[in-house]
Amino acid sequence: MEKKETQKIKNNSFPNEIQTLIAGIFPNTKYFDARFDLLQVQIDELKKNQEDLKIGLRDLKDDMNYRFQQVDRQFEKVDKKFEQVDKRISNLKQNSNGRFEQVDKRFEQVDRCINEFKQEVDKRFEQVDKRFEQVDRRFEQMITSIEKLSDKLDGRDNELRSFTLKMFSISIGISILGVLGAFLKVMGVF
Repeated sequence: MEKKETQKIKNNSFPNEIQTLIAGIFPNTKYFDARFDLLQVQIDELKKNQEDLKIGLRDLKDDMNYRFQQVDRQFEKVDKKFEQVDKRISNLKQNSNGRFEQVDKRFEQVDRCINEFKQEVDKRFEQVDKRFEQVDRRFEQMITSIEKLSDKLDGRDNELRSFTLKMFSISIGISILGVLGAFLKVMGVF
């Protein structure tokens, strides 16, 4: 009779040992909750970094607008100088009754200055055009790099999503095994 009781005790403790062993090997839902929380934090950080990048681009745009306004102000100064030259020419014409020769010489000087100034302005416009081309190229590079970053983030998001689904499938499988084990135990198979 003692042998039968000892055997019953051993038979009853065997499933508990297996259940303890299985519970120690496979992670519980707290593990998956922690992993999901970590994934969510990483996704939130990626979104924040995208927002920071957008803000940086917006600041760059504002800075470029400010610089273009500076260039416009410089051109306004040039226009004022042209107006001053025009006024001086008008004054020379009004006061030129007795000094046509001097006025002709002065006009030649003014014409030379205007031509030189015009050439300088043309050179400046060419430099500004080149600078605008460089800025356009830089914007295109930045847009391309942002698109690459966005594609990379989308790829990471897809990888994390598939990993999450795999882990969820594994946890469902483990849960089914646990329920099956409990069902078998209740049925007295173990």
